[in-house]
Amino acid sequence: MKDLLVSPSYCYILAANFLLYFGFYILMPVLPFYLTEVFGLGKSSIGTILACYTVSALVVRPFSGYLLDAFARKPLYLLAFTVFTSVFGLYMVAGSVLLFVALRIVHGLSFGMVTVAGNTIVIDILPSSRRGEGIGYYGLANNIAMSLGPMTGLFLHDYYSFTIIFLSALGCCLAGLVMASLVKTPVKPRIERDSPVSLDRFILLKGIPVGIDLLLISIPYGITTTYVAMYAKSIGVLSGTGLFFTFMAAGMAVSRMFSGKQVDHGKITQVIMYGIIIVIFCYIGLYICEPLSGLSGNIVKIILYCSALALGIGSGMMFPAFNTMFVNLGRNDQRGTATSTYLTSWDVGIGIGLVLGGIIGDMFSFSYAYLSGAGLCLLSLLIFKFRIIPHFQKNRLR
Repeated sequence: MKDLLVSPSYCYILAANFLLYFGFYILMPVLPFYLTEVFGLGKSSIGTILACYTVSALVVRPFSGYLLDAFARKPLYLLAFTVFTSVFGLYMVAGSVLLFVALRIVHGLSFGMVTVAGNTIVIDILPSSRRGEGIGYYGLANNIAMSLGPMTGLFLHDYYSFTIIFLSALGCCLAGLVMASLVKTPVKPRIERDSPVSLDRFILLKGIPVGIDLLLISIPYGITTTYVAMYAKSIGVLSGTGLFFTFMAAGMAVSRMFSGKQVDHGKITQVIMYGIIIVIFCYIGLYICEPLSGLSGNIVKIILYCSALALGIGSGMMFPAFNTMFVNLGRNDQRGTATSTYLTSWDVGIGIGLVLGGIIGDMFSFSYAYLSGAGLCLLSLLIFKFRIIPHFQKNRLR
């Protein structure tokens, strides 16, 4: 990694990416409590409202890819980053559910653009020979933020008001915006003016099968990151729930020590398959926590944290490899489109997970949501082995 960090722009975009996701994930586990305590909403309603964010991000993803391929990327990146940051301040004055939903939609639209732009710019900065490793460390920045952010948010929720939590998220993203403004972007291939506007400018058509497979894995991931704190409390783990995300971050850091280099050495499909297998065991572990909760609280905590470690290792292996797979299926002038298709698949899965997790939690318990997640990952593994690998080998461009 040392020679990658020689590039100042790569360092700046890593920092900007970390701060953006850290601010975002501070709120992730807190918002269900906010909607319950402030507006008195139930689990199903919470899942639907939170999914508005994902749906709006999903809507803007394909257009983001086209715009980033057609026009200068940095101005679009900074504009989206600015809007995304400003919404954190507006949350504090949202006095009704309707206004909160409207802000979530705006937040999702800006998040859809800023994440596609950031991922595309980092691909521009990286040399092709180090792309897998570089994307891996870029992903690690948001994965660590995703792990430390919820822990910080839950800590703040225990001791401070929601206003302090929103201000903390706002401050992080403002610092990230400063870092983003320092990034220097290279000259990129552009869509010619007379190039016809077609569907593959908005969606990487060759990436659709891969996207469907990624979607299946994203559903239980969305359930976990949003509802695991509530699940932990329901099974008697009343303190230390933030450690789940710490162990998850540790697992991701471990996986990045070897998985990115394996991807650059041509083992992209093997890395993804091993990652899926690991997360299957994670969701099985989360499922059995509830039946065991009446026997031993210490055993439940050990299984909970081991599951978090497994989720971090498996996710840290899979998701950067999936990102590289999408990029390898597209032309150089389709980098934005490839990235937006990758993130669109992710968003669809996360959105389904938000709604599905809330419904299952209301009707049964969150443990059944994790059992369903293990089944979805097993289905994804079978599809990947017998359908996606042949498709990728046939259509890859590099």
